[in-house]
Amino acid sequence: MEKKYNVDSFNLDHTKVTAPFVRLAGKKVGEKGDVVTKFDVRFCQPNKEFMSTGAIHTLEHLMAEYIRDEMEGVIDLSPMGCRTGFYFTLFGEHSEEEIAGHLMKVLEKVAIWDKPVPATTEQECGNYRDHDLDGAKHYAKQWCDGIRSKGHSAFIS
Repeated sequence: MEKKYNVDSFNLDHTKVTAPFVRLAGKKVGEKGDVVTKFDVRFCQPNKEFMSTGAIHTLEHLMAEYIRDEMEGVIDLSPMGCRTGFYFTLFGEHSEEEIAGHLMKVLEKVAIWDKPVPATTEQECGNYRDHDLDGAKHYAKQWCDGIRSKGHSAFIS
């Protein structure tokens, strides 16, 4: 792929991918040898669908909290501005399959979540009124079902 922009995702041809998927979006090695990897975790088909702000916000709270129970070295899990997925950044070298496996465990829990969403008070969240647990559960189930059905074609290198 020809690199036209500094931002990796701007260089991705969004018309040639099929969501859901996990894609290695970047890997950096620091001066002391530390490795940081970033993944594109796509839920919705680019330019065809997107998540509501409430659903993506609730997914962010649940995924960001519980992925840390699944993996060490998590730096960040952030929603994309286009609201079609998330960027997931962590220390170390990881494969797309490994990341999908850990996210599958978290999202299977989210799909049947029946507890309060963490950190949804005015003191804990900058937009605590904008949450949608039913929407988050829907997208979690859709992602898991889609990844299972696609198998290895869900990983885009």
